[in-house]
Amino acid sequence: MDFELSPIQRERYAGIGTAVAERFAEHETCTDPELVRLAWKDAASIGLTGLCLPEEYGGAGLGALDTALGLEAFGRSCSDMGLVFGVAAHLLSCAVTVSEFGTGEARELLAGMAAGDLIAGNAMTEDEAGSDVGRIRTTATRSGEQYLLEGEKSFVSNAPIADVFVTYAVTDPSAGFLGISAFAVPRELDGVVVGPPLPKMGLNGCLAARVRFEGCVVPAHYRLGAEGAGGAIFQQSMAWERGCLFAAYLGLMERQLAECVGRTTDRRQFGRKIAGFQAVSHRIARMRQRLESARLLLYRACWLLEQGRTDVSAIAMAKTAVSEAAVANSLDAMQLFGSAGYLAGAGIEEQLRDCLPTTIFSGTTEIQLELIARETGL
Repeated sequence: MDFELSPIQRERYAGIGTAVAERFAEHETCTDPELVRLAWKDAASIGLTGLCLPEEYGGAGLGALDTALGLEAFGRSCSDMGLVFGVAAHLLSCAVTVSEFGTGEARELLAGMAAGDLIAGNAMTEDEAGSDVGRIRTTATRSGEQYLLEGEKSFVSNAPIADVFVTYAVTDPSAGFLGISAFAVPRELDGVVVGPPLPKMGLNGCLAARVRFEGCVVPAHYRLGAEGAGGAIFQQSMAWERGCLFAAYLGLMERQLAECVGRTTDRRQFGRKIAGFQAVSHRIARMRQRLESARLLLYRACWLLEQGRTDVSAIAMAKTAVSEAAVANSLDAMQLFGSAGYLAGAGIEEQLRDCLPTTIFSGTTEIQLELIARETGL
C-alpha cells in the first residue's frame, strides 16, 4: 500500500485550490440564474467542469481518484457548496454518463459540457421513485428514429440553468428493470418544461426544479447505451457520483476544521484559550478522526473504481462515512463557535445546512446500509 499522493497529484491539488481561492475570493452564495452561470464559467476556466472527460473533448482525462482530489480542492477553497455540488453533479452523473454511453450527436454535447457552456441536470428522481429505479413512471415510446417522452421528474439539480438533461424513462413496461432506457435531452427540444426553482434548506447555490416532458420528441441518437440499459447506466453513474462527489465534503471538513482550530485558539474564556479545555480539544480531535477515516474510505473506493473494480459496498461505505462525518463535524463546529456560529455570516450555520442533505441525495444513508448488508451476504 502507498498512502502518499504523487508529486503530480499534490501539484494539481494545490493548483486547483489556489485558482479556486483566487477566482472565488469575493464570491457569495447566490440564487440569481445569471450570476450562477457566471460562477460556473469561473469554475470551468479552472477545468472543474471537465476533470474526468476525454481530452479530445476538452476535458482533463483524469481517473476517479484524481477527479475526487480535484473536487476536494474545490470544496476546500470555495465556501459556496451549492455551486460545488452542482458542478460535481453535472460532471459525474451527467457528463460521465454521456461520455461512457453516448454515440454520435449525443457525444457532440461533451465539448460544451467540458467547457461549462452546456450545464447538465440529472433527471431521475420522481415523486414515487428515487433509488428504486424500477418505480419510475416517465415513458419513452419509440416511433421510427425518435422517442415520445412523457412524464415528470420531481427534483433535478441545476434544472433552472441546465441546457441538457440526462433522464431515464420506461421503454418496455413488461421488462421491469431491463425496460428502462437513458437519454440525453437538450433543453431546446419542444415539450421540455422546467418549473420554478425549488426553495431548499441548503445548497442554495445549486438551483433545482421539477422538469416535465410533455409530448417531447427525442431523436433516437440521443439515447444513451442500448435500449433497456438505463437501469445499469444509472447504477454506473451513481458509482461515480457517490464515489467522487463526496470528496468535495472532505474539502469542506478540512476548511471547517481549520476554522475551528483558529476560533478555539483565538477565543479566551476564564483567563485562557478555550482550546486548552479538554471538552473543546477532544471535540476537535473527534472532528479530525472522522475526517481522516472518511477520507481513507473514499480514496479507496475511488481507487477501486479507477481500476475497473466497481465495489458497491466500498462506495456505499465511503458515501455513508463522509456524509455522517460532515453532519457530525458541522454540529461540533456549531458548538465550538457558539452563538457566533448560529448567526448568519460566520459560515458555520451555512455549512451545517449544506451538509445535512448529504445523508439524503445520491441514495439515503439507509439505502447505503442496505447495499452494504447485501454485499456482506445478508
